[in-house]
Amino acid sequence: MNKFALIVSIALCSTYAVAAAPLSLPRSTPESQGVSSAGVLAFIEQADQTIDAMHSVIVVRHGHVVAEGWWAPYDAASRHSLYSLSKSFTATAVGLAIAEGKLSVDDNVLKFFPEDAPASPSDNLKAMRISDLLRMSTGHQTLPNLGPLLPQGKSASPGSEPPWTQTFLAHPVPNKPGTHFVYNTPATYMLSAIVQKKMGMTVLDYLKPRLFDPLGIEEPTWGTSPQGVSLGGYGLSVRTEDIAKFGQLYLQKGKWQGTQLVPASWVEAATARQTSNGSNPKSDWEQGYGYQFWRCRNGGFRGDGAFGQYCLVLPEQDAVIAITSSVKDMQAVLNLVWDQLLPALKPTPLAPDPSTSETLERTLKGLSLRPQQGSGSSQVASKVSGKVYRFPANDQELEAITLEADSKSDAVNLVVRRSGVDQRIACGRGEWRKGRLAYGPYLDQPVAVSGDWAEEGTYTARLAFYETPFLVTIRLKFSEGQLHFDSESNVAFGPTKTPRLVGQAD
Repeated sequence: MNKFALIVSIALCSTYAVAAAPLSLPRSTPESQGVSSAGVLAFIEQADQTIDAMHSVIVVRHGHVVAEGWWAPYDAASRHSLYSLSKSFTATAVGLAIAEGKLSVDDNVLKFFPEDAPASPSDNLKAMRISDLLRMSTGHQTLPNLGPLLPQGKSASPGSEPPWTQTFLAHPVPNKPGTHFVYNTPATYMLSAIVQKKMGMTVLDYLKPRLFDPLGIEEPTWGTSPQGVSLGGYGLSVRTEDIAKFGQLYLQKGKWQGTQLVPASWVEAATARQTSNGSNPKSDWEQGYGYQFWRCRNGGFRGDGAFGQYCLVLPEQDAVIAITSSVKDMQAVLNLVWDQLLPALKPTPLAPDPSTSETLERTLKGLSLRPQQGSGSSQVASKVSGKVYRFPANDQELEAITLEADSKSDAVNLVVRRSGVDQRIACGRGEWRKGRLAYGPYLDQPVAVSGDWAEEGTYTARLAFYETPFLVTIRLKFSEGQLHFDSESNVAFGPTKTPRLVGQAD
């Protein structure tokens, strides 16, 4: 994730307008559904001030959306990468295939892939069942390496490496399946591969008429493996309201607008404690694990994904909370929900509170990630504008950068050459300016950019691919014919900083 291609990966922002996003959940005022506007406002203000960074939140009570907001440039109409929240959708596909009589939780994994099985499979591998994949109790001590993590929503190109199912089955299984919990994204990929093997279509295509279409989830995207199998454990992108609708479906025991989409028995099994994963009473990751759902404190359950994607269901409060974000500490977000939002959910309707409700609505509409701050000018600006700074060969494949003044505004354009291709990046000053970047074989995504002269001689730009959790800050320091280029991502699965590059002016 640290190649400059991925460097330019992400950001935060939002508008409250519900624009072109498909809507199917009814809207209501907080107090009419027993929700304190003051409590929700306290949650939003705390999240805005202390969580770096929230992207969106939707609060659903008694089936009605009572609060919703997006931190610009994030918006209601754009999909957001779910990462491991995808797992809960994959498990739903398994549950539907079981309901159709095509699978059983007691089916042995090996029987689906005889062509990929080791010549002499171990007894533990022979004993591994679908239920073990579902509850992350495969018997693995270490995880099978199915290749590098793909950028969200992208697919791997076919290659010469063995099929991922073969790699999974070749990995040692030193423990008896079902005996202990090890979080295992490759296991979820195997569930996706099993559904595809039995149903003759990807999990994405299988769920479309059975789940996505009935819920009004439009144009979901899901990356695939080199073998054309939906990634399963990650790779799904949908809108924030789609997350809320999925949670509401599970809150309603699989029923949607009078139709039983998912069997209630599956919902109960999937969200129950199927295996123990710790005993820390303060951790929402040690309350037990179901079938690709986490148990929570306060009687809840959830699907969640890396860097803060949540579908939180609270049956005792008849509530669903959908959140997208980019955070290093996912527990901090849940703590804020328990401390601020949970007490706002009252057992009966409340008296109207128009003043606070108006403040809440105004706050939600005005949410935004903070643009890059700066002076707007620099003594070196006129000297460096239009100059091409070229870099020696480097792993980031960054060849040249040119800083250009925008003749129509006080903004700046960055012209970046990578792999022989120039691309102009428009940087809004004091605001987020949306565009699209195409870097590398897997990246072609919307981006919002804000930049300014943060200090004398240094131009700083924040680049946010607002369909993902990533916000990358790049710093261009100009000095005596040289350009020092530094970049840092807000979150990453590895190092967040890239090595400094030094370019020379032509």
